Amino acid sequence: MTSIKTALKIRKVHRYLGLFLGIQFLMWTVSGLYFSWTDIDEIHGDHFRATTQVPLVFDSLVSPTSLPQISQVSTLELRDIGGIPHYWINEEILINAMTGKVRDGISKEEASQVAARNMRADLKVTEIVRVDSVGNHHEYRGRPLPAYVISYESSENIKAYVSLANGAFQTLRHRDWRWFDFLWMTHTMDYQGRDDFNTMLLRAFSLLGLITVLSGFVLWYVSSPSLRKLRTRKNQLH
Repeated sequence: MTSIKTALKIRKVHRYLGLFLGIQFLMWTVSGLYFSWTDIDEIHGDHFRATTQVPLVFDSLVSPTSLPQISQVSTLELRDIGGIPHYWINEEILINAMTGKVRDGISKEEASQVAARNMRADLKVTEIVRVDSVGNHHEYRGRPLPAYVISYESSENIKAYVSLANGAFQTLRHRDWRWFDFLWMTHTMDYQGRDDFNTMLLRAFSLLGLITVLSGFVLWYVSSPSLRKLRTRKNQLH
């Protein structure tokens, strides 16, 4: 009689834990299947990028240290913006490397040219919009702002992002990446930054998941007719 009562209690705990955790277990399974069946290079959108980029060669460039706006140089990058060389100095100043003129960011046309060098030539631009702020769940979160978003004519809803401040190609986003991002969020249960595996929510669900599995094993042990007969036989022998 005690075993039956114990089994009923364990069954009740197991049932309610299963109901409570069932949706999250389903999302873990679905997201895991999606991750294992997809090519990460396709998620990154590599098949939308230009396969080759011929580096441009420039000459007659002004010396960065000769510019009156620059007192010292800690970092320096030479960037091609619309076929014109630019210095990106100290991660804050954009200068035309041929004239020495300080730039206050790049134009939409230049952003389109930067994107064109990085994206497939057959993709048709439909819109270029300046973005000054994004939310925590935006696909461009955590990257330099303001930026230009270049949209392309495609069923994949392809968008490329170029930094307004320095003309750097930042990233591209498309439909499969957005699905990956959503499923990754449900997998890690980090509904803010996506990549934190140490959230209290994930820890709690993981612990409850373990309890659910263990309760299933205990339920089988206390309610199994075969094991019950075996225990009864042992008791009779003693």
